[in-house]
Amino acid sequence: METLDIISRLQASDVDNATMEALRITTDRLCSEYALLPAPQLLIEGRNWLQRVLALRAQRLTLSQHREVLSMAGWLALLVGCVEYDLGDKRGAEATRRAALSIGGEAEHAGIQGWASEMRAWFALTTGDYRGVIAAAQAGGEVAAHQGVAVQLAAQEAKAWARLGDRRQTEVALDKGRRLLEGMPYPDNLDNHFVVDPAKYDFYAMDCYRMLGENRMAEALAGEVIRASTDFDGAERSPMRIAEARLTLGVVAARDGDLDGALNYGEWALRGDRQSLPSLLMVSRELATIVNRDYADAPQGRAYLDHLTELSQAAH
Repeated sequence: METLDIISRLQASDVDNATMEALRITTDRLCSEYALLPAPQLLIEGRNWLQRVLALRAQRLTLSQHREVLSMAGWLALLVGCVEYDLGDKRGAEATRRAALSIGGEAEHAGIQGWASEMRAWFALTTGDYRGVIAAAQAGGEVAAHQGVAVQLAAQEAKAWARLGDRRQTEVALDKGRRLLEGMPYPDNLDNHFVVDPAKYDFYAMDCYRMLGENRMAEALAGEVIRASTDFDGAERSPMRIAEARLTLGVVAARDGDLDGALNYGEWALRGDRQSLPSLLMVSRELATIVNRDYADAPQGRAYLDHLTELSQAAH
C-alpha cells in the first residue's frame, strides 16, 4: 500500500461529526439530570445510551473518535454506577465502577479514573470503612491531581477523618480541597454530576463540622447549602444535598434539646422523591443515635426510628 492510502484509512470513519456531537450532548444531559430525574428512569436511560456508545466500537473510527467514544462510555458507566448505588444495588454498582475505571485507563482519561476512585471512597464512607475512604481518596488524587475530581477526593478524605475524630487531619484535607478549588476555572455546567462547584464544597464542610460537633458552624453551612441549592421560586435544584442539610439541622436541634424540631427536619429529609439511600441512611442514623440515646421514651422519637428502620430494610 502507498503511504497516502495507509494514512487515509487511519483517518476514515463510518461515524460522522453530527453523530458524535449528538452523543456528546446526550452524555452531558444525562450526567446533568442525576440530581432530579427519578433514579429508575435515569438508570434505564443511562444503560441504553451506554450500550449505544459501546456499539460504536464495532464501527470504523478515527483514532480520536475511538478515544472519545471510550471517554463517553466511561462517563456513562460512572453515572450508571452512581444510580445503581443510590438504589441499593451495591454489588452491581461496584462492578460498574470497576468497568468505568478500566475504560478510563484504556482511554488514558485521568478524570474518569479519578471519579472511579471517588466512587470507591463514597462506597467505603457509607459502609463505615473510613480507612478505605482515605486510601481511595489518596490513590485517586495521585492519578487525577489536576482534575476537578481532586477537590471532591480531598473532601471525601476530610469526611473520613472527621468520622475518625481527627480534627487536625480533617482541617488539612478541607484546606487542600479549598486550595484546589480556588485554582480551577469556574465550571461551565454546574448541573453535571461530575463537576465540583463551590457550593458543593460547603456541603462537604457541613458534614465534617457536624461530625466534629461544631454545631453552629454545621448549622450555618447547612443553611447556606439549602439556599444555594434552591431556585428563586422555591424549586430544589439539588434535593439530595438539601436532604442531608436538613438532617444536619436535625442533628444540631437534637443536640440542643429540641426533639420536635429535630424530628421535623429528619422526616422532611426522608420524604424526597430523589434519594441516594446509602448516603441518606448514613446521616439519618446519626440523628437516630441521638434520638435513641436521649429520647428513647418519647413516642414521636420511636415513630421516627421505626420509619428509618423501614427505609433501611427497603434499601436491602
